[in-house]
Amino acid sequence: MAADLTFYINGRKVVEKNADPEEMLLGYLRRKVGLTGTKYGCGEGGCGACTVMVSRYDPVQDSINHCAVTSCLVPVCSLHGSAVVTVEGVGSTRTKLHPVQERIAKAHGSQCGFCTPGMVMSMYTLLRNNPKPTMEDIREALGGNLCRCTGYRPIIDGFKTFCDVNQGGKCCMDNGYFHNQEDQICEELFKAEDFLPLDPTQDIIFPPELLLLGKKQDHGQLCFQSERVKWISPALLKDLIHLKAQYPDAPLMMGNTTLGLKVNVKRALFPVIIYAGWIPELREITWSSNGLRVGAGCSLSVLKDVLQKGIKDLSPEKSEVYQTLIQTLHSLASKQIRNMATIGGNIMSSDPKYDLCSVLAASGCTLRIISKAGVCEMVLDDKFFTDFGKTVLQEDAILLSINIPHSKPWEFISTFRQAQRREFSFSFVNSGMKVSFREQSAVVESLEIFYGGVGSTLVKARNTGKELRGRLWNEKLLSKGIELLKVEISLSSAIPRGREEYRKTLVLSFFYKFYMEILLELRKKGVAVSDVPPEYLSALKPHGNELPHGHHTFQMVPEIQSSTDPVGCPIMHQAAFQQATGEAQYYDDIPSVKGELFVSMVTSTRAHAKLISIDASEALSIPGVVTFITAEHVPGQNRRVWFGNVEELFAEEEVICVGQIIGAIVAENREIAKRASCLVSVTYEDLLPVFFTIEEAIEHQSFFEPKRKLERGNVEEGFEKSDHILEGELYMGGQEHFYMETQGVIAVPRAEAGEMELYVATQHAAFTQEVVGLTLGVNSNKISCHVKRLGGGFGGKVMKIASLSAIAATAAYRTGRAVRCVLERGDDMLITSGRHPFLGRYKVGYMNDGTILAADITYYSNGGCTLDESSFIMEKALLHMDNGYKIPHLRGRGLVCRTFLPSYTAFRGFGGPQGLTIIESVLHEVASRCGLPAHQVREVNMYKSERCYTHHQQLFSPVDMLRCWHECLEKSNYEQRLLAIQKFNSSNNWRKRGLSIVPLKFGIGFSKGFYNQGAALVNIYKDGSVLVSHGGTEMGQGINTKAIQIASRVLNVPMSSIHVKETCTGNVPNAAPSAASFGTDAVGMAVKDACEKLIARLQPLRKQNPEHTWQQLVVEAYCQKISLSATGFFMGPHTGVDWERSKGAAYYYFTFGACCSEVEIDCLTGDHENIRTDIVMDVGKSLNPALDIGQIEGGFIQGLGLYTIEELHFSPDGVLKTRGLSDYKIPAIVDIPHTLNIHLLSNAQNPHAIYSSKGIGEPPVFFGCTVFFAIKEAIAAARRERKLSKSFNISSPATPEKIRMACEDNFTTVVTSSKNKHWSPWTINV
Repeated sequence: MAADLTFYINGRKVVEKNADPEEMLLGYLRRKVGLTGTKYGCGEGGCGACTVMVSRYDPVQDSINHCAVTSCLVPVCSLHGSAVVTVEGVGSTRTKLHPVQERIAKAHGSQCGFCTPGMVMSMYTLLRNNPKPTMEDIREALGGNLCRCTGYRPIIDGFKTFCDVNQGGKCCMDNGYFHNQEDQICEELFKAEDFLPLDPTQDIIFPPELLLLGKKQDHGQLCFQSERVKWISPALLKDLIHLKAQYPDAPLMMGNTTLGLKVNVKRALFPVIIYAGWIPELREITWSSNGLRVGAGCSLSVLKDVLQKGIKDLSPEKSEVYQTLIQTLHSLASKQIRNMATIGGNIMSSDPKYDLCSVLAASGCTLRIISKAGVCEMVLDDKFFTDFGKTVLQEDAILLSINIPHSKPWEFISTFRQAQRREFSFSFVNSGMKVSFREQSAVVESLEIFYGGVGSTLVKARNTGKELRGRLWNEKLLSKGIELLKVEISLSSAIPRGREEYRKTLVLSFFYKFYMEILLELRKKGVAVSDVPPEYLSALKPHGNELPHGHHTFQMVPEIQSSTDPVGCPIMHQAAFQQATGEAQYYDDIPSVKGELFVSMVTSTRAHAKLISIDASEALSIPGVVTFITAEHVPGQNRRVWFGNVEELFAEEEVICVGQIIGAIVAENREIAKRASCLVSVTYEDLLPVFFTIEEAIEHQSFFEPKRKLERGNVEEGFEKSDHILEGELYMGGQEHFYMETQGVIAVPRAEAGEMELYVATQHAAFTQEVVGLTLGVNSNKISCHVKRLGGGFGGKVMKIASLSAIAATAAYRTGRAVRCVLERGDDMLITSGRHPFLGRYKVGYMNDGTILAADITYYSNGGCTLDESSFIMEKALLHMDNGYKIPHLRGRGLVCRTFLPSYTAFRGFGGPQGLTIIESVLHEVASRCGLPAHQVREVNMYKSERCYTHHQQLFSPVDMLRCWHECLEKSNYEQRLLAIQKFNSSNNWRKRGLSIVPLKFGIGFSKGFYNQGAALVNIYKDGSVLVSHGGTEMGQGINTKAIQIASRVLNVPMSSIHVKETCTGNVPNAAPSAASFGTDAVGMAVKDACEKLIARLQPLRKQNPEHTWQQLVVEAYCQKISLSATGFFMGPHTGVDWERSKGAAYYYFTFGACCSEVEIDCLTGDHENIRTDIVMDVGKSLNPALDIGQIEGGFIQGLGLYTIEELHFSPDGVLKTRGLSDYKIPAIVDIPHTLNIHLLSNAQNPHAIYSSKGIGEPPVFFGCTVFFAIKEAIAAARRERKLSKSFNISSPATPEKIRMACEDNFTTVVTSSKNKHWSPWTINV
């Protein structure tokens, strides 16, 4: 028995004498090896941030396999004989960049940079396997890598330069787009011809030692033992059989994609783990004349490759089952997960969400089982699965292989699935169906129908198949099948993940699609007994999975501008290379200091309860646990007052939401801390009332103060003059920030005077400093907050991180040691909450031509249990309720509901998207009632005068908004496409398209005037280098890059001589948060001010010494005792609103834009496809077109998630159910519009901001609503065709479930709910 674990990391040999069976590769790399380029994003293998390449020799195939894997799910003990390559091993700025790293950086594909190493590793692995990939190869390789910043387009643009396709990056004139040459319009953001060529000699070779090790037929059995877990890795099948008999309860591990989730997320413990990854028999694949035998340990990727190659040698009739399997594997999980997961593991998991079992069962597969008792075979069908996670196999039995038979003549098989996201998402319902016909006829000989997702196990429609046998494949069979399935496939109202009626509808819709598919096949064979109307063929059209493409235009800098002046140029993000190589440091990348501890939160499991007792004795008894802290241990204030509302750091006497922090465990490392935190026992006494939804809060009259109102004109008078009155409402669900880097902090106490250093992920360092000072009872001057960069923020790292920092600081104060806090993804989602759900109720008076005379809108938001920033967010919603429309009589009221949910907080847009969407919904409904095109009704209501006043009496000019609107209409070919869509819809019964265009007027800056300020410190050193410090936070938006561009212009020194080190409260005090799209405005002006002061000091010397270089000038200034350090300050405008008078200049200025989106929906499933989006944006004179376009795209895609995909679910008890990527989905590459065009408005000016630019971070999020309204248009087209009511209600997000159920038809009407009097919903709309 071998005792050493041998593997390689980046070409260096690693030997572990006693590896820890519980340790995953991600933690090992980051904390033991110090390779922090590999990031923690989710712990589920769902985001791709932790992607590395693992190479192994495969003796079965006699080849070296390079696989991209998610290291958070790879046990270190499984790596014997493997070579691991991380982003640090690919290339570095100190040695040489790899072309993958260079191209993603120069193509502007790295913003916050947290996802970038994972993207690099996925693409690098693809190139190791295929140096000339296709676009489809790239799409597949990146399908498991999520990005929350970029919108994916620039990443793809950089990587597709490795393909043999023409890279769009030329002058727009060459692409057929006409522009006025005087405006100097261009669309080239980078020069592909300057990229480094791919050089295979740069790659780390597979170590010869591991090749020899892999060729050994028996390299011994490995066994490792930790305090809690024993790991055994046999090399021979006979040893595996013996071990399974000896440890029948021990799980067999191969890819760890299922067990790993249980361990990482659910804290499951398996005392013995048997790793079967080395058994050759489990990986054997054999073709025979009858079919394919696949070893149970064959990975899904290998299976897919084998099938794709194998079908080339088979006739279409024989290969049909394999083509169906390929189709299933195409959308199953991600490339990384498919590289790890095995076919046997997928089957033995017995999870009906997994798609493979339904199609394998339909195909007539058999399973080969081995144990000490011998070998047997059994059929894979519904009887094989006894319950969720359980099969009929004895505990000592092992699944050895799967036999997949060839398809037979006159046999047809299909598979169907529907999920929240088209790929890399567990299905709501999946199905495998196979029909056999009597030869040369349409008479059914046998029919096999299997469904997953409609029960606790795989379900077979036995009676339906039996009853339809012997019938002709015609409409009578279809009707009978629907009738039978409706009865046979019954779903419990308590089914996990809910959606009972939708799933029932999918059962019938899938059967209809299958019927249509087979009808076409029979027609090809000349035996069809029913015609297929052409308009019904759309039921079979698959959605495309194209990589997004498009073009972007911007105005070049004037010819008179100096070539050394970078302002206005598409400059790469200043840290992009470091982010692409893994060298960029985030807070949790900082090496541990000696004696560092880890803190883990103990949170409430009740929504409203009195705290009776807290018992941490069991947790404290665990070796390595140092202490447990609660409110009584806070040295300063546990309670603080926030705008008249008390907020507690730790709950003292009662809890008011699930997820409220009660205490914290402090331990020697994160694993112990997290384990111990689960052992703290809390006794509660439930209290009343307890409620969670907006409607319940209205019923209880539970609102935070102040209640706000804005009013213009006389609303009642406007109603009297109107031709029509419309009343309605729109509900918008919340949204999780899902910044790729979870929240956290490192608190380091200093030895004297109570000083504390905090290395923290915050957008508002000054606020964190203030809260920590209050908590510790020390002055702010002793608390220093350091922020290098954030892995995304989006408003979520303004408020909540201050409390987490205070808890870590309290632990550091109490122990006298450094304390690190890193929230796991599930805890982050639970504790920190996200975007506010909103309910808008409106009454509107309008004329026959669509002109709105009066609107009375009441906004309700769910604020959660504490105020946070909810009142400010409601104010912003009210201030944006007019958007770009001059409604003469307008009244808005805003009420923030106090409920017993975690308090909602700031999120990109800050209430703006909610306020804007509800007025857009009003315009949409008015257009529908008038029978007019929506864009026409929008245009007739727009502000049009040169000088206009908003409903809060702020003066502005809508000229550039109207320019954006008209350019968007023109560039999107709106009128022509609208006609084309009408034609498409008339000839497609089951597919409908919709088109929507909206304008945008978005206020920039803080409506609380005191926040509109910025400060900077600029130091010049004797070597001529410049250090800039400012109060902003770099979180991907490029604030540091723009600050350097500004300093470079003013000082007239190259950008390479300027550096921004970090944000620090010790350098720039009292800084405003980086939020409200105002960061660059404030910081840029401050940097400019400081640099101008320095230039003014140096100007006399420059006149005296005109021949001096910059460095000589600086040295001369030093010798003459001229200060080379200057502070800069920007005192922004006073903004504010008199809410009593509905009057005030709430914003610094407005950013304008317009967006047009086209979608196509599948009326049978609710799936939708984003076809094209065109955006025209007024950013003034862009400081950096590449960064601004990146912000527009990223914001739009985040908005697309808000309005169509991202759905938070709470139980009736107020428990957040969506606490990870298994349940919560953000947009992936497959969700991006196939065509995404971005145009920056030319010749735009903005006299209010730095160099006539405009803030752009928040406004584009709202543009996601164009997809929502386009979906509504498509649904309306379907309903018109079915003679249904024009009026229908669909809330945001427009998920597949909502789309399908709104497209009412015969399938939805036959579905009835089985709710009884004791029924409790799976989820509630909060």
